[in-house]
Amino acid sequence: MAEPRPAAPVASQASGSVLRTYVFSTDHKTIGKQYFFLALFSVIIGTILSWLMRMHLAWPKIPIPGLAQLSPAGAPGGVMTPEYYLSLLTLHGTLMVFFVLTTVPQSGLGNFFLPLQIGAREMAFPRLNMLSFWITCLSLVVLLSTLFITDGPPISGWTAYPPLSALGTAAGPGEAQGQTLWVLSIAIFCIGSVLGSINFIATTLDLRTSGMDLMRLPLTCWAWFITAIMSLLSFAVLFGACVMLLLDMLGHTHFFVPGGLVLNDQIITPPGAGGSPLLWQHLFWFFGHPEVYIAILPGMGIVSHVLACFSRRPVFGYKSMVLALGCIGFLSFTVWGHHMLVSGMSPYAGVVFSALTMVIAVPSALKTFNWLGTLWGGKLHFTTAMLFAIGFVSLFVAGGLTGLFLAEPAADAYLHATYFVVGHFHLVMGAAALFAIFSGTYFWAPKLFGRMLDERLGQIHFWITLAGVYCIFMPMYVMGLAGAPRRYSEFTDRFLVPLAPFNKFISVAALITGVAQLIFVSNLFWSIFRGRRAAENPWRATSLEWSNGGTLPSGDLSTRRPVVCRGPYEYSVPGEAEDYLMQDSPQVAGS
Repeated sequence: MAEPRPAAPVASQASGSVLRTYVFSTDHKTIGKQYFFLALFSVIIGTILSWLMRMHLAWPKIPIPGLAQLSPAGAPGGVMTPEYYLSLLTLHGTLMVFFVLTTVPQSGLGNFFLPLQIGAREMAFPRLNMLSFWITCLSLVVLLSTLFITDGPPISGWTAYPPLSALGTAAGPGEAQGQTLWVLSIAIFCIGSVLGSINFIATTLDLRTSGMDLMRLPLTCWAWFITAIMSLLSFAVLFGACVMLLLDMLGHTHFFVPGGLVLNDQIITPPGAGGSPLLWQHLFWFFGHPEVYIAILPGMGIVSHVLACFSRRPVFGYKSMVLALGCIGFLSFTVWGHHMLVSGMSPYAGVVFSALTMVIAVPSALKTFNWLGTLWGGKLHFTTAMLFAIGFVSLFVAGGLTGLFLAEPAADAYLHATYFVVGHFHLVMGAAALFAIFSGTYFWAPKLFGRMLDERLGQIHFWITLAGVYCIFMPMYVMGLAGAPRRYSEFTDRFLVPLAPFNKFISVAALITGVAQLIFVSNLFWSIFRGRRAAENPWRATSLEWSNGGTLPSGDLSTRRPVVCRGPYEYSVPGEAEDYLMQDSPQVAGS
């Protein structure tokens, strides 16, 4: 096995001011890092909020230090009110879904590595790329500002169902200014996501280097490309829904407020003059189910990439993997109704949505079998990136199988409002996607930062996190089967009292797992500044980001772009001196 060559110096952005180089940069690598650290900040805030909720669920009468100072009305004496619990739940869900799971794998890692993997010098529209990031940053600032206003964050959850979200102060704390800011934040986020999606699509179609046919793209590029199409279609719909909700709140329209609504003995809308709350649900979940795959599809690409590298085998069934990604992207727009099976929809419509939900499991299962086929018979290298990739497969299967129960209308009628859904949602979308993000970060850290993350700390981080995730979310299935309702701030009903030990166990596991993430954070920042310098291709990988230093100077047209001569996963090729061939390695006559 040959030793990796020393890293080639990375070309920096054209000279300019500090603001131009590091803040308002048009370099895709800098913007990718900006998205990465924006999401890191968001996940820290989201984790702290989840800790506060879990502490309250386990010990509801014990004051939480500092909480009274943050919200005197929401936590008098440090004890959380039910309304403030719902406010924190809203912020936690919004931060994690939009600013972490949507942002890191697509906008962060995708921005950095898509041009490198297709041999492009830059994204198609660099200034639009910069604008997308700062719009997303503005959206985060608007969302977090709800913590510091008198009204407080909204209590309507991250789904913001009307009429609760449309009636203002009369509906409860946070439903006036807080809800308005929440809707504005999501609308702004939609604009940034649509602009970013246009950039990803144009870059993938127009800027591929010579020889980089579509079927020579790494699966990461396919995942980012299909995710961009999904984002373009779904976030546009959510933006329209947010505008309509804002008009209901501020313009006294009635898109989502039903006719004949009476609140506190006051007629809000006269009979026959209102709209439909179900319209919001249709619009939101038309975005919401593709959003599940917007969060998970880039992770699927990353995991496929990592598994091939560290099993030293080509991806099993590359063409079928591409087809599965496309099928998932298409079918994700046809299954939104399974989130509404208890909304009173026609049973015939419920059967259709149930059948389509079963169908979308087929390409997901195909990908799972192909991942196992990639591993089978390979020369496995259990690096931290590999462990997190295998952990992703484990969590995706465990969470995905439980989704089959929720796709059945009769079962969903019982399970829909319970902790069963919380466990399923967090395993298949939250934890699995985070494992893919960890895998990509450990794998690409040499390119992101020029340094290696510490493998020993990384493996400690992996095993604690894997055990912690299962300890947190598997008991939720048991609680859901026992009828424990989600969004309750205290389990005081008689039939819920026996479930209190589950809440305490989950809360302790969540606290330990959250603290374990400090291992990752400390490893990341220590390695950025003091870590071992990375070789040019430390993992002996095949795709273009590891070739010739992996970067083309942005805007430098004199630099020769690579010429692609082979597919992205040529590992263990018979008769070759090395067990891998780079994509730009020239074909040898007769080979």
